[in-house]
Amino acid sequence: MKLKGRNKISPEFSMSSMTDIVFLLLIFFMLTANSPNALDLLLPKAKGKSTNTQNVSVSINKNLEYFVDNQQINGAYIEIELKKALEGKENPTIILRAEESVAIKEAVNVMDIANKNNYKVILAVRPN
Repeated sequence: MKLKGRNKISPEFSMSSMTDIVFLLLIFFMLTANSPNALDLLLPKAKGKSTNTQNVSVSINKNLEYFVDNQQINGAYIEIELKKALEGKENPTIILRAEESVAIKEAVNVMDIANKNNYKVILAVRPN
């Protein structure tokens, strides 16, 4: 009487399924981690060309909170923070991201600071 089964159990482990899972996780994290705009701002619409020149990003949200390169700062110290961030840079440029509902005087305040310190200002908008 033969009691041994026909199917032989193999002690070997296949790494192909584990490799597939790791590869998919890598792709997922690469797509989610590479976010250029960490702040969720609704920018105004406009037609125009885009540019990649950027030294410092200034963002103003609807609650009138100021951010310099995604770091929240007090609005009274915006000029000091911009001077620190742009110190020693050739052709200092500010990208101004003001949310659509922000009063124009807040954006003009940043533009005045840039004009006084000879910084270039680029107003960020949504493509039309």
